[in-house]
Amino acid sequence: MSCLFNIRSGIAGFFVFVMPGDAVDSQKAGNPSVHTTCPYCGVGCGVLANPDTRKPVAGDTAHPANHGRLCVKGASLHETTGQAGRLLYPLVRGRQSAWNHALDEVAGAIRDSIDTYGPNSVAFYLSGQLLTEDYYVANKLAKGFLRTANVDTNSRLCMSSAVAAHKRAFGADVAPGCYEDLELADLLVLTGSNAAWAHPVLYQRMKAAAREGRRVVVIDPRRTATSELADLHLALRPGTDTVLFNGLLRWLADEGGMDRTYIDAHCQGFEEALASSRSAAPDVVSVARQCDLSPNDVETFYRWFASTPRTVTAFSQGVNQSVAGTDKGNSIINCHLATGRIGKPGAGPFSLTGQPNAMGGREVGGLANTLAAHMDYDSRGARARVAGFWGTSEVADGPGLKAVDMFEAVHRGEIRVIWIMGTNPAVSLPDSARVREALARCPTVIVSDCVAHTDTTALADILLPAAGWGEKDGTVTNSERLISRQRRFLPLPAEAKPDWWIMSSVAEKLGFGGAFDYRQPADIFREHAALSAHENDGERLFNLSGLANLSNAGYETLEPVQWPVLPASRSTDSTRLFADGRFMTDNHRARFVAINTVLPEQQPCDEFPMIVNTGRVRDQWHTMTRTANTPRLLAHRSEPFVEVHPHDIERLNLVEGHLARLTLKKGEFVGRVRRNGNQRPGEVFIPIHWNRQFASSGVATVLTESVTDPVSGQPEAKHGVAAITPFRTSWHGRLLVRHDRPRRWQSDYWCRVPLQNCDSWWLAGRQPVDWPTAAREWLGGAPQLIMADAARGRFRAARVVNGQLEAVLMVDSDPGLIPEVGWLDGCFAELELSAVSRRALLAARDVDVEDPGAIICSCFQVGEKQIGAAIEDGALSVETLGDRLRCGTNCGSCIPELRNLIAVSVSESA
Repeated sequence: MSCLFNIRSGIAGFFVFVMPGDAVDSQKAGNPSVHTTCPYCGVGCGVLANPDTRKPVAGDTAHPANHGRLCVKGASLHETTGQAGRLLYPLVRGRQSAWNHALDEVAGAIRDSIDTYGPNSVAFYLSGQLLTEDYYVANKLAKGFLRTANVDTNSRLCMSSAVAAHKRAFGADVAPGCYEDLELADLLVLTGSNAAWAHPVLYQRMKAAAREGRRVVVIDPRRTATSELADLHLALRPGTDTVLFNGLLRWLADEGGMDRTYIDAHCQGFEEALASSRSAAPDVVSVARQCDLSPNDVETFYRWFASTPRTVTAFSQGVNQSVAGTDKGNSIINCHLATGRIGKPGAGPFSLTGQPNAMGGREVGGLANTLAAHMDYDSRGARARVAGFWGTSEVADGPGLKAVDMFEAVHRGEIRVIWIMGTNPAVSLPDSARVREALARCPTVIVSDCVAHTDTTALADILLPAAGWGEKDGTVTNSERLISRQRRFLPLPAEAKPDWWIMSSVAEKLGFGGAFDYRQPADIFREHAALSAHENDGERLFNLSGLANLSNAGYETLEPVQWPVLPASRSTDSTRLFADGRFMTDNHRARFVAINTVLPEQQPCDEFPMIVNTGRVRDQWHTMTRTANTPRLLAHRSEPFVEVHPHDIERLNLVEGHLARLTLKKGEFVGRVRRNGNQRPGEVFIPIHWNRQFASSGVATVLTESVTDPVSGQPEAKHGVAAITPFRTSWHGRLLVRHDRPRRWQSDYWCRVPLQNCDSWWLAGRQPVDWPTAAREWLGGAPQLIMADAARGRFRAARVVNGQLEAVLMVDSDPGLIPEVGWLDGCFAELELSAVSRRALLAARDVDVEDPGAIICSCFQVGEKQIGAAIEDGALSVETLGDRLRCGTNCGSCIPELRNLIAVSVSESA
């Protein structure tokens, strides 16, 4: 078998699927594969990259995070490294520029703004996609030499509440446990985490740890794919997490479930926390009523927690992205402190990080309320120490503005220059319409990115082409404090540069070149490690002093390592922290935090009666700028959608498969209605990924307001409100055209879905259309094949030029009657259409070729109809389906859907 892989185009001759058995053991392979790290979620999977082989990417069996597994996103990385859509040259106010001129413009804008308005008129908005070395240079330049405190990161949107909870309880931003604890736990509590879709490889590790006596509790308003693991699912009312865990703390106290010896020896503030829990959650019945749960289920959870010493509570965005996110985190930690379950094998609270380097950014001081190397602005002697280390007279007078407040300051005109790196705030921040307005008002918007066209780059005055994954070199830190290398294995395309080089060059233009005279990422890493070094183990846990003298060769070969990393003479086991009960507070005692019930500010009302929850889908990442380049990652969910309970569909006159419109004030979201009985009535779920490059009205954040946690500054993203109505249309359509053809159509609703061999759009319109006339314009010329049935509202047309398929248009009054387009996509690849293909164009399928149906398994492109046929033929288990079709045998994210299809089939045949 051979694979044609073009480094410049990123096009593979066939898709590479990474099975556990296919993972490459680099110790045995004898090939020049490069050890690197996946750039998606916070699991931090090891990847072996070798574009010159039949497996351009494979899972690294030697990496401790994934042991060779990759999810479908990671297995598709080689399909995202081409130059299509890349930002390849500097652009200054829309015109291509030489680097020297672009750097002069950046430096000049920063200098002029500081001279006229002061240092805090300049802001940096960074990203968990940056490498630690890039982050370090940004933080040093901004806080140390420009002396602006306004440096924040998109990690504010995903992890800052967990950070704040850790610091309140432990005295430091520290995740005390490790991934192994998720496997060792006899009770695994997953709250606010759809790990099956958001952290698929880690989910597979949890699933593989199933054994007799092990239980799993899933706490989530929705029954998600992760609930497949659950022995108990608590579908609590959104926003009531603190009530549930306050009730647990009270129950532990009253039912003898506490470790009083541990509390007395190692903790403080217990009585105050217990008093608050009694007030907020006086008994099980009260908890059940407030959380909308069964009292029996609540008590079952409490009994299991009390009786299971090895308990891990893993939490993620469902906890963090809340107006009470910090309190939710501390309510969880309180229960672990009360039972002494911290830093022990299989026991402890565990924060599942969202981004690949959210933790690395926090290490260097990327958050506005931190300075550097886990030192805060008010840490004793920190400002003088950092200033002396960096060789500057003083550092910024912080803390600075957190993300939401930062963009409000841009809107008010207080911030005059903002430099955005590797993120898309015009989509990801709450009230994104106001963010766009702020950026449009800002005198100078600088964006460093590897993607040319995003909602944010469209608002930039200066665009700087940054290196992407595979082109840049540095380190990242995952959810378990594991530092891994991300290594370069591709050449820099055109004039793209690493982020650290761009910022160092600007520093030189501003007269600070001597402090930024880095020749390579290893120079930066050594400096970062040296700044973290300290002799007093009670000062900070974050310490990389054991790596401060790392040679260039040592940096190149650096194996994954958990911090703290101390010199050999002082080294200790860093797998788990706080096992000795000694914490990083002033008196080394952990703090219980008294938690009061704070419900979301946005509550349903007559005008906006639906609760809106937002989140990720299985095969996409953030705002799709990378994953949408891979057609198979769009196969599972190709459009924005709205998941609605069946009762609400009937009550609100919605139609499954048709469009619905969610509105909040001036914001509008339009998506395809998906029936979901696992959704609570009165609540809807929408995905966060779509943006204005891919959909007409698919930006979820137009429905979220700028309401933030008062401690962490993290915005609420799990509890908005909206009105929902049918999106009335007179027609629905699907248009397929060759790549890079001009957009000639007009439509009230559209969604772009890139396919392998063509571009496609879902379309819908409110007004009737004269289709024979419109088809000529939309297809780029007169179609050769036409089928029209006006009585049914059906029209189809195809245009063929020089024997090749140029465009196809399919229109129907019912979108469910528009065929799947996988076969048509293949027709665009034919150099000359065969007679059979030409005859079948308007049917959109060759009757002799199996129609797979909607894709369920993205790894192997297995469709619903194929699975249904196999079930009818006796494949009544996931294992049997895997043997026949391979579905569910790679990342496993489709297994819950496979189980559901089997259950539905069995139920219907009963």
